[in-house]
Amino acid sequence: MPLELNRPLAIFDLECTGTNISTDRIVEISIVKLMPDGSQDVYTRRVNPEMEIPESASAIHGITNKDVALAPTFEQLAPEVYQFLDNCDLAGFNSNRYDIPLLVEEFLRCGLDLQTEHRKLIDVQTIFHKMEERTLGAAYAFYCQKNLDHAHSAEADALATAEILLAQLDRYSDKLKGNVDFLHEFSKRQVNTLDTAGRLALNDKKEPIYNFGKHKGRTVKEVMELEPGYYGWMLNAEFPLDTKNVLRKIKKQLDETPSTP
Repeated sequence: MPLELNRPLAIFDLECTGTNISTDRIVEISIVKLMPDGSQDVYTRRVNPEMEIPESASAIHGITNKDVALAPTFEQLAPEVYQFLDNCDLAGFNSNRYDIPLLVEEFLRCGLDLQTEHRKLIDVQTIFHKMEERTLGAAYAFYCQKNLDHAHSAEADALATAEILLAQLDRYSDKLKGNVDFLHEFSKRQVNTLDTAGRLALNDKKEPIYNFGKHKGRTVKEVMELEPGYYGWMLNAEFPLDTKNVLRKIKKQLDETPSTP
């Protein structure tokens, strides 16, 4: 089954200093941009994270502090990466939960807002888990009959993810549709989240709710009335900038909404 594209689909992978969306930084980024005409463009850069890369992270992706000492910072690369992603839908492996939130966070630190609400988001891992439940390496072997050499190299992982997506469309042609709208919906989390990290969401009544911690499931409005300090705690704690921005917008909307007598 061919992949139907109305605009470019950017399939990307990040290698980072760790897994904390709020505090960890990118050390390598690779983007495989699939074009509607069938061509593709690959962008890969090492990034100086401006912090020490823990040995535990280097043991996974093989990138050391020495490897990125002379590399540009993300702030220096941000304009060209932002331009490369212009008018693109986004895809990756576990990208909805990790890569997209972390990339959004990096852009926000540079004063750029990689808005996702008007983009389609395809998570190849979600498709994989719904169909087979395995890891990237196993997915590559299962769908493409190949070994994933150089795993945790951003470019190798991104290229493998692109191959897997196309193979999934062929294998599940009776269940999947080769268009971005369908794959976007199929990749969605069960909860309708408002921020890329999934800390805030909408309930069945389309009311903003907290999607974590002790107030999970409660509306933001209810918590602001019961525990006003919770809002300030979130703004000062180590939550992603995107989550804080969304929470500020919710509060502004609530403050501007007249109270029901």
